[in-house]
Amino acid sequence: MHAKPRPTATPAQALSAMDFFIATAHLGQQEMAQRLGLNVTDLLCFACVIKAAEEGAELLTAGDLAEHAHVTTGAVTGILNRLERAGFVTRVPDPTDRRRVRVAAQPDALTRVYALYGPYYDRLNALFADYSPDEIAVLNDWFTRSTALALGYIEELRTQDAKDTDRK
Repeated sequence: MHAKPRPTATPAQALSAMDFFIATAHLGQQEMAQRLGLNVTDLLCFACVIKAAEEGAELLTAGDLAEHAHVTTGAVTGILNRLERAGFVTRVPDPTDRRRVRVAAQPDALTRVYALYGPYYDRLNALFADYSPDEIAVLNDWFTRSTALALGYIEELRTQDAKDTDRK
């Protein structure tokens, strides 16, 4: 695939387009979560469980899930309770540490999520077909690096909040 001619854009225009995309994606996640009977945070956590399974990783522990979703371990307990009640996950005893549990996705829940997201991802893949491999590599690099930048900034904000709380 050869790259199609693209209109020029300034960094400011790209940031504006990114802001609108993020806002739209957030609305989309809210819509998807609502259709699944979840809130956005619970959907994010379920996505972390799915991603670990798709990557062939070990089932996540509650602590792993808290780290991946950037929530507290206390919050993840409530999230897992809700996901389990809704039939999205099950807790499995850790074979090496009987004090821990691991989190597994329920097959019926995976089917529901894939059915909902499948048509959207088909459209995204069709959009990617308009880009050359080099352009896709640039997009992937940008998404990866901007995600790391965003997570770093979120951590800075949380650290600052903790310092401000300690001063009070």
